[in-house]
Amino acid sequence: MPNPHTASQSGLRVPNDKNQYEVTEDELPLHCPLPNTSLWNSHPRVYIAFDSHGRGKCPYCGAEFQLKS
Repeated sequence: MPNPHTASQSGLRVPNDKNQYEVTEDELPLHCPLPNTSLWNSHPRVYIAFDSHGRGKCPYCGAEFQLKS
């Protein structure tokens, strides 16, 4: 269960504030919502699968991820 106290913590990202993200291999395995995101108003964590072109998409919010080479 998400921690409701993250709503009052500073420095956290707003969930789903962007629809496209570029990520590096150092960030893998990657999940959505992203680390350092306020969880109280977001969807459950889901790990992102990337296709052969380095693209992945969150099935909950539709955020698209591109793996940088």
